[in-house]
Amino acid sequence: MLKGFKDFLMRGNVIELSVAVIIGAAFTSVVTSFTDGVMKPLINSVGGTSMAEGLGFRIFTGNEKSYVDIALVINSVINFLIVAAVVYFVIVLPIKKIQDRRKRGEEPGPARPTDVELLIEIRDLLRQQNSPAAAPAPKPDTL
Repeated sequence: MLKGFKDFLMRGNVIELSVAVIIGAAFTSVVTSFTDGVMKPLINSVGGTSMAEGLGFRIFTGNEKSYVDIALVINSVINFLIVAAVVYFVIVLPIKKIQDRRKRGEEPGPARPTDVELLIEIRDLLRQQNSPAAAPAPKPDTL
């Protein structure tokens, strides 16, 4: 059971999908911060909510709503880079090393069905096609 789970995890598609989801979530934070920290104040310069002081600048000196918060964007970019580095060094790099070992033959790959198992499956499928009301096929251990 654990070997099957390991084989499932070692498929390239599962790892790539996981990495894409994690990177996508981290990048969403960058985009949200950009819109909240830069675009919102530009829109707020016409009217809107007040912003807190920090690393940034005001578009209009008398209008607190026009504050462009650069620190928020920088913070999110740093967060994204940290998440991307952790994902790469903790997930992607070890999986690539294991896949390279499999290619060199140092570690066995996912378990594949034997010739006998394939022949039994073909036989059972042919039986089902030839007689639609046939009894269930015998178990694989009996030939």
